[in-house]
Amino acid sequence: MKRLTAHILLVFLGTALTLNPCFADRANDHFNTGYSRHQAGDLKEAINQYSQAIEVNPGFVMAYQMRAAAWQKLRQFSKAISDYSMVISLGEPHFQAVGYLNRGIVKNMTGDYFGAIPDFSQAIIIDRKMAAAYFHRGIARNKTGDVMGNYEDFRQAARMGDLDAEKWLDKHYPGWQRLNS
Repeated sequence: MKRLTAHILLVFLGTALTLNPCFADRANDHFNTGYSRHQAGDLKEAINQYSQAIEVNPGFVMAYQMRAAAWQKLRQFSKAISDYSMVISLGEPHFQAVGYLNRGIVKNMTGDYFGAIPDFSQAIIIDRKMAAAYFHRGIARNKTGDVMGNYEDFRQAARMGDLDAEKWLDKHYPGWQRLNS
């Protein structure tokens, strides 16, 4: 119940704040500064600015997305997962697909392959053309011993133009393009 109330409050505040141009401008200013700092490699200041943007507008999905990417780069994986979860919770379908993909990648990075697979699968359900989700799910499946799932995911990613998947298939399954065409 607390979680539902908190979510409703966040949606209400996000909507109210976006209706007030002054708040939206402040949030965007913090976000833009954060993005500039992020591009310059100053991840701690970028996180600070993204956090201020979120404080002004708790529904600012892109600020959560970019802050998560900064946390991920700093190897603060639990914080990255938390922010990617907010992207999934608050975002439109495109953001949700990216949030699931990125949260799955972080789970792969931490060795939680069984936890990553459902995230990649959800990204694929939302966006069936997301080659990266197939590729990374293939990695997770390989790590969990699912050889056929790994092969199928890499094949699907390669068909969508993922060059890393093609290289892997060429190495491990020469002639894969002729198999089951």
